[in-house]
Amino acid sequence: MKVELGNMGILEHGKDNKPLSLKVIQFLLLFLGLGIALSILSMCMLRFAEIKNVLPVVQSRINPCFQQQNSLENWIRPLSNLHHSMNDAELFWRASFVPQMKNLPFKRTPKIAFLFLTRGSLPLAPLWERFFKGNEELYSIYIHNLPSYKPDFPTSSVFYGRQIPSQVAEWGEISITDAERRLLANALLDISNEWFIILSESCIPLHNFSVIYRYISESKYSFVNVFDDPRSIGRGRYNWKMSPVVKITQWRKGSQWFEVNRKLAVDIVTDEVYYPKFKQFCKPSCYVDEHYFPTMLHIQSPHLLTNTSLTWVDWHRGGAHPATFGKADVTDKFLKQLSEGQRTCVYNNQTTSYCLLFARKFSPSALDPLLKLSYKYLGF
Repeated sequence: MKVELGNMGILEHGKDNKPLSLKVIQFLLLFLGLGIALSILSMCMLRFAEIKNVLPVVQSRINPCFQQQNSLENWIRPLSNLHHSMNDAELFWRASFVPQMKNLPFKRTPKIAFLFLTRGSLPLAPLWERFFKGNEELYSIYIHNLPSYKPDFPTSSVFYGRQIPSQVAEWGEISITDAERRLLANALLDISNEWFIILSESCIPLHNFSVIYRYISESKYSFVNVFDDPRSIGRGRYNWKMSPVVKITQWRKGSQWFEVNRKLAVDIVTDEVYYPKFKQFCKPSCYVDEHYFPTMLHIQSPHLLTNTSLTWVDWHRGGAHPATFGKADVTDKFLKQLSEGQRTCVYNNQTTSYCLLFARKFSPSALDPLLKLSYKYLGF
């Protein structure tokens, strides 16, 4: 009985040990699994920290590729938006940048910049739309009007979004000259612009775009009306306080509606010699827009000027302003005479009857007959 009891005791004691061993093994396995999980989690956290530290470096290398901050394209492409916050001093300084190397590392198609100086709307815009159509790669447009004027051109118009930051410009005052310099400076920001034409809202083209582009692009000279007028409305407007910077023998008169190449346009916006004298001493009845550009360009670059204007006006009716032409004036005979020309001039040192490319002043009522007869007489 003792043995049995002993054996039974031993058997009972063995039964108690088996569950205890399983619990120990389960605990060890759980601890091992937890350790492995913690190790994996620690490795993931370390990798994430390494990636986070590397990402800014990777991004800093990638960003310039997308933004093209240092690419040539960023320097030579024209501004898609003409609005900017530069004042005139900043604008003229920016426009004065001139490449010193003649050989270009890119393909450049030279364009004509059409610079419209106007108080408000462009009533003859439909005629100009017809003129520009199909020549989008060869021209650019800039408009200077009163700051208070809000243009309403449709998005399909070539004039849409072409207004530059402007200021009030008064006839006969230095502000009108400032407006023209402002137009030139904004156009100079586009390196493709090679020739610059000042126009008003009452101007019309007398030939199609191809004729005008070829005429201007092939000319050796710029078309600025310059002459010495000994009368009271010429030399009589000279102020002796301008001497010796501007002498009376250098004093010239001419039209504000001119065409200049890029070199002369840069000279105009960078002028710090003659402009201050005209601003200080040329005041009504000295009309600065009739004297500043002709005199300054005559002094600096007389060999680059034709001394004639491309824009026709009629002064035969007398008065302080040229004649204005309305609906009744625009006839077959009138347009034929304008387009064919009735004068001779010198073009590239040769005599020609092709002297005028534009005409003014046309009122809004002239639009309908101009559109009706433009294809027959103006070629577009």
